[in-house]
Amino acid sequence: MVEIVTTQLLDPFRIGLIFFLLLTAIRTRANMGLWTPLAMGVVFIAILIPLTTAAASQVPRLTAIGLGVVTNAVILAIFLAGWTIWEKTRR
Repeated sequence: MVEIVTTQLLDPFRIGLIFFLLLTAIRTRANMGLWTPLAMGVVFIAILIPLTTAAASQVPRLTAIGLGVVTNAVILAIFLAGWTIWEKTRR
């Protein structure tokens, strides 16, 4: 299970999707808010990646999706921390 999480944490495709999810949520937060689009995006990405790469995977889908939600939340938390620090230093 640790190797699955490590693989997901280092997946550049997943990292890129989360990064651009955050950028999109920041740009549309006046209309949509921030937390709902981020939460829905984290779940969407967690479902999308295992469903599109399931043929080569030895991990059950539900396990991959569940761990993907956790992994996506960790990656998003790192990006949110970086964005918060960036915003505080700009002012």
